[in-house]
Parts: sequence; structure tokens; C-alpha cells
Amino acid sequence: MTGPVRTALVTGAQQGIGRAAALALAADGCDVVVNWLDDEDAAHSVADEVIALGRRSVLLRGDVSSVDFCRRLVAETVRSFGRIDVLVNNAGIFPRVPFLDMAEAEWDRVISVNLKGSVFCAQAAAQAMAEAQTPGAIINLSSAALRGMPLGVHYAATKAGIVGATRSMALALARHGIRVNAIAPGLTDTAQPRHGHSEEELTDMAKSIPLGRIGHPTDIANLIVFLASDRAEWITGQTYHINGGAYLR
Repeated sequence: MTGPVRTALVTGAQQGIGRAAALALAADGCDVVVNWLDDEDAAHSVADEVIALGRRSVLLRGDVSSVDFCRRLVAETVRSFGRIDVLVNNAGIFPRVPFLDMAEAEWDRVISVNLKGSVFCAQAAAQAMAEAQTPGAIINLSSAALRGMPLGVHYAATKAGIVGATRSMALALARHGIRVNAIAPGLTDTAQPRHGHSEEELTDMAKSIPLGRIGHPTDIANLIVFLASDRAEWITGQTYHINGGAYLR
């Protein structure tokens, strides 16, 4: 890699896809800001692994549902490393609830974290990139936007919103050289599906996937690294579905 060391900010990086993204970006040469919320030991472990890969890391705790925090998160990233080149909007929640029982507070909380948080983290990052006249990449995590989820009407709504926001942000930011893309993972081996399914159920679900297994966080992280790199310099406004062929059925 030539030129200045890039800086990547990954929200919700303490576990799962966020953790895999932070480590993969570090392995690709980025310094990494690890945003986390509720597992300090896990967050420190990610930062330690980034450092072991020869890159710098900073831990920033906070909830992306707060617009003020989104702005402070980016400001602290720039203060710590002098720049921001990559934002991975990974932080999200999925409290399962039957649609007929869903309360307004549950709807509002999921919208605030998953959709509002992603949009305003992207806005803050893009403002910093534009002010520095530094081309950058924003990668949003989407899923469930096409098929929906019976216990996740609020969750699916946020992920569909992210697809639309990704396209619109890509158009708004292209003149600044800022690319915006989304990744929609299928069934992936993280805490989220394990929260709502037994191991036997996950095994049965994997059998229905044409490639014969559920995804690994590294499967998603590999695409994140590509979309963050100069190798994807003519790609923006796209949503990539990584699901082992599940949508082919």
C-alpha cells in the first residue's frame, strides 16, 4: 500500500461481522477505530488483535442512536488519527417481536439504532471526508430487506431503508469522491441468529442454502475490504447480497 495509512471506523465492532471487518481492514493496512457498546472485554480483544496485526487502534464506546454521539465518534476518529477514509455502519439490534404485539417504543428503538444511526454516522463521516477533500468509502450493512422477517417488521423496515439511503447517499456524495455501498448478509454465524434459533434449527436452515452452509463473518468482511479499497473505485450505490445462493431458490 502506498500513500498515507488509511483509517477505518467500524461501528458495533465488538463481535460478529463488526469484529471480522475490523480485523480484515487492519490486515489490509488500516488503522481501526473500534466502536462498542456493552462488552468491554470483547472490544479490548478486538483492539489488541488489530495492534497485533501492526496497526493502531482506538476504542470508542457509545450508542449510535444518538446523533450527537455519531458526530463525536467521527470527530474523535479524526482527532486520533488525523483522517477518516472508511466507515463501516455495522451497529444494529434485532429484538424479535410478533408484529401484532409490537409496541411503538420497540419500533422507535430499532429505527433509531439501525437506520438513524447509520445515516447520521454516514453524514458525519462524509462531512469530514469532504472537508479534508479525501475520497472515501462508506459501507452500510443491510439484510432482510427483500424477504422480510415475521418477527422483525421493524428490523426489516430499517434494512430496506438502508438500501434506499445507500443509493441516495451515493448520488449525493459522488461529486466528493465518496462511494457508498451496502452489503446484505444472509444467514451468518453470529450472535444474532443464535439468539433466536437452536443449533438444530440452524443446521436445518443451512441445509436449504445452495452452498450448503451458513456464512462466516469473514465472508462478509472480505467484501467489506474490497469495497473499501481502490480496487472498487468505480463502484457506488450498490447492494451486494452474500447468502450462499439462498435467493436462488
